[in-house]
Amino acid sequence: MAADDVAHVEVGGLRIAYRRAGEGPPLVLLHGAFSDGREWRRQLEGLSDEFAVVAWDAPGFGRSSDPPEGFGARDYAESLAGFIGALGLGRAHLVGLSLGSVLALELYRWHPEIPATLVLASAYAGWAGSLPPDEVEERLQTTLRLLDLPAEEWMPGFIGEIFTEAAPRHLYDEAMEIALDFHPAGMRAVAEAFGRADLRDVLPTIDVPTLLLYGDADARASVAVARELHGRIRGSKLVLIPRVGHQSNMQAPGRFNAEVR
Repeated sequence: MAADDVAHVEVGGLRIAYRRAGEGPPLVLLHGAFSDGREWRRQLEGLSDEFAVVAWDAPGFGRSSDPPEGFGARDYAESLAGFIGALGLGRAHLVGLSLGSVLALELYRWHPEIPATLVLASAYAGWAGSLPPDEVEERLQTTLRLLDLPAEEWMPGFIGEIFTEAAPRHLYDEAMEIALDFHPAGMRAVAEAFGRADLRDVLPTIDVPTLLLYGDADARASVAVARELHGRIRGSKLVLIPRVGHQSNMQAPGRFNAEVR
């Protein structure tokens, strides 16, 4: 299928959408919050010469079904495991960005046999595992409050935080188009499942090759957060992309893809 085509698979009673391009070792891409698999367009195009690149829409995002009430962190991990199994991908290279990195760690907690390698981009060990308690509460409560307001009023501020000022305008416009399609129910479920997640206990158990990939101007997951994860994951490699923000896969796709490759 072409990188811009969307397919669906049934996993645990949910309809999961995904985009797939290329042949080779499986490379599974996990998007961030207020986003979906469309954010990986440059990776689907740029890495499909060597990999079978698969970008899912998590439950409650993009063209996937909303999860049922009470869908928790482990449910998201089991959904991802079921998705990888349903596509017959076997052991896969996982690339998670922001929220997607937390999901990758949660998957590793319950299914360490699935990831062949991990790329954790703009990553946290959960907000509670990487940020001070007062900042965790502020982020969580702000997210839940904003979900009750018209997105057009506050989404520009969110998009402004994920890029640096040097990012070209078309990236803002592209990210905004994706973000405005978010599911309020899906974002609420994710916030409640992962908003206070602390996955620091998972980090020392990781024994697959792990790349930590951050923009050095990330306003949401700082270099200090990056170094903390690097110190806790044995043998991990930390790469800082200069003058790039949180959405490094879009702002610096050439460097991002080269590091993943």
